[in-house]
Amino acid sequence: MVTIKDISKACGVSAATVSKALNGYGDISESTRQKIKETAKLMKYMPNAAARSLKTNMSYNIGVLFADETSSGLTHEFFNGILDNAKTEAERLGYDITFISQNLGGKNTSFLEHTRYRKCDGVLIASVDFKNPAVMELAESDIPVVSIDYVYNNKSSIMSDNMEGQYLLTKYLIDHGHRRIAFVHGEVTSVTEKRLIGFYRAMEEGGIEVPAEYVLEARYHDTESCEEATERLMKLKSPPTAILYPDDFSYIGALAAFEKLGISVPEDVSVAGYDGIRLSQVIHPVLTTYYQDIEEIGTRSIRKLVEVIEKPKTSLAEQIMISGRILEGKTVKQL
Repeated sequence: MVTIKDISKACGVSAATVSKALNGYGDISESTRQKIKETAKLMKYMPNAAARSLKTNMSYNIGVLFADETSSGLTHEFFNGILDNAKTEAERLGYDITFISQNLGGKNTSFLEHTRYRKCDGVLIASVDFKNPAVMELAESDIPVVSIDYVYNNKSSIMSDNMEGQYLLTKYLIDHGHRRIAFVHGEVTSVTEKRLIGFYRAMEEGGIEVPAEYVLEARYHDTESCEEATERLMKLKSPPTAILYPDDFSYIGALAAFEKLGISVPEDVSVAGYDGIRLSQVIHPVLTTYYQDIEEIGTRSIRKLVEVIEKPKTSLAEQIMISGRILEGKTVKQL
C-alpha cells in the first residue's frame, strides 16, 4: 500500500509537504502541489480512512433516514433520484453514505442510537414520518441534521417549492380554459398542505369556486387510491374537465379508471401529474406535470449538511427553496 512517505521520496520533498498538498493547504507552491498530486495519482495512492478519522475526530460518514410508507423503497423514482444525487455529491466531498433505521442486527433501536452506533457525522432526513417521536429525538439532538421538505427548529432544510409548483400547474389548466378542476392530493403532510394552498390560490385568482367533492384525498405513490378517487370524480353529475394528481406514478391508477369507464385523455378529460419523473415522459400521451429538480435537491442537501458538519460555528440554519418547472405534455386540452 502506497504511503505519504513513498510519495515524498518520489517527489524529493518532506512528508509534511505531501500532506499539505493532498489536504489543500495553501502554504506551498502550485507547481509543487501539482507535482505531488500527479505523483500520488500515478502511484495509485489512497488515503488511510482510519488515520484520517483519528486525526480529525470525524467518521466522514453521513446517515440517511429514508422510510417510505408505501414500501416502494429505492424504486420510488422521485426519492431515488434525490438520494442518487446526494450520494454522488457526498462522495465528491469525501463522505460515505449509511442508511439509518430502527433495526440494528435484528434488535430494535432508535434512529439516534443507530446514528451514534454508526458514528455518523450528520444525518439527511429525506423521507419519513417527520413527526414520529423517534425522528424528533434525532432532529433535536446535537447531531447535525438537514431535512428535505420539512422544517425543524434551528435546523436547515431543503424545500421543493410545492406551493408555487401547484399554483403554476393549476393556473396552467385555467389558462387552457378549464374551470371544473379537481384535485386528488396525497395524505395530509406539510407538502400536501402547501400544495393545497397553491391550488386554492390559483382558483381564487381565477374567480373559480371549488366544489367540496372536487378535492379528494388519496395517497402518494399509490395507484389503487387514485384509481378509486378518479372513478368517484368521473361519476359525479357534473364531472371535472381536468384533474390534478398527487404524483406521476399514482396517475397509473387513474389510467386504469379511465380505461374501465371508457374515457379518453385528453379528449374527455385533461390531467396533470407532479414530480416530472421519467415515467411521465414515456407513457402515452406524454403527461403534463411539474418537474421537481431532484438533482438540485439532492446536491444542495448534502452540501448544506457538510457545511453544518465542518463549519458548525458559522453555518446558518436556513430554508433553501428549490424551484421546478412545468413539463408540457399532451394531456391538457385547450377548451
